Amino acid sequence: MQQLRPPKTVFRAAAALARRSRTADASPRPVRVCFLIDELAPAGTESQLLALIRHLDRRRVWPYLCLLRGDKPVSQALEPDDCPILRLNVGALRHPGTLLRTWRFLRFLRRERIDVVQAYFPDSSYFGIPAAWLAGVKHRLRTRNNIGHWLTPLHRRLGRLLNAFTTQTIANCEAARQALLAAEEPRPESVLVLENGVDLDRFHNLPPLTVGVGTTRPRVGVVANLRAVKGLDVFLRAAALIHARHPQAHFTIAGEGELRAALEQQAAAEGLAEHVTLPGSVADVPGFLGELDVAVLCSHAEGMSNALLEYMAAGRAIAATNVGAAPELIVDGVHGLLVPPGDAHKLAEAIGRLLEDRELARRLGAAARLRSQERYSRAAMVRRFEEFYLSLSPTLGVETIISRRENGYYTD
Repeated sequence: MQQLRPPKTVFRAAAALARRSRTADASPRPVRVCFLIDELAPAGTESQLLALIRHLDRRRVWPYLCLLRGDKPVSQALEPDDCPILRLNVGALRHPGTLLRTWRFLRFLRRERIDVVQAYFPDSSYFGIPAAWLAGVKHRLRTRNNIGHWLTPLHRRLGRLLNAFTTQTIANCEAARQALLAAEEPRPESVLVLENGVDLDRFHNLPPLTVGVGTTRPRVGVVANLRAVKGLDVFLRAAALIHARHPQAHFTIAGEGELRAALEQQAAAEGLAEHVTLPGSVADVPGFLGELDVAVLCSHAEGMSNALLEYMAAGRAIAATNVGAAPELIVDGVHGLLVPPGDAHKLAEAIGRLLEDRELARRLGAAARLRSQERYSRAAMVRRFEEFYLSLSPTLGVETIISRRENGYYTD
């Protein structure tokens, strides 16, 4: 990561580049979108945002990244090199110093003539959406990438208050959209779905599942942060049931989080200490998935799971809990097997079925891979967002827009 230049210098350089591009192309200036997020981390929402920023066509959409905090080394290491970045260094929202940082953010929005502010996560939304309204930004977007399993009554009340300042909300799946409508009661027409995508090129060289592979020492795995909502305790209970029938099976949980010690203790208590591995986060997710016979999503709640999209792109046999967008991504028995959340017996039954019927596993994996290629590519996701941003600013090239439904976003 190159050393970050002072924000004013970064933004002036970006504006100069945009002016040169506009002059060379003799086309309208790009839509200026400011993405506001608490900080960066190697997690699903942040990964999707960074991928979007990297791949946006700068002739159409010019991105800015504002970090509410952004002071941690992990966050700074993930900052993109090709996007103007502003770290606001906001601590607690109630701190008096937040007023000064709000004024700084207002000045930035006005100076850069931002067309769209899109906020992720509660704190950034509570801070950024009213500030964008005060700055006169016409399009003020919230983002909801989960079903709100963490919402408290206070969160719901604050969300309803934000409706007055929010022009639209983007959900990444219909399940997240419906959860938001029920919890915070925005106008239904103001909440639309823009689905996530996966970088298919990373999985291009993975061979498909073949009949007969994995029968001697089958490998079953999960990619997930080690948090309670991911249901990894259920996965280990299911693993114990599978172990009784497949004593050579090995189970791997790839991810980091606060539950590592508890999961290690549970694995030992289940008699699986020699059959369960927790390698931490894996940099080469395609390589990890390529070694699996069955990939598992065992979450209690999800939006559109990035792990599930990666399983599909890798062509793995999938056993997944029927939560969030899982039934939108996977037709049960066609692209994978769906089970109720929290049911270790049903999960073990589905995994066992895929281990024992390798022709079924091969067929489901191939169908999942084809579905990801047809619908959930990273390029298709970026195109959906670009067309949406352009549709917000008719004077910036709306003649190129085609219908919302054809591009994969809708409100009904």
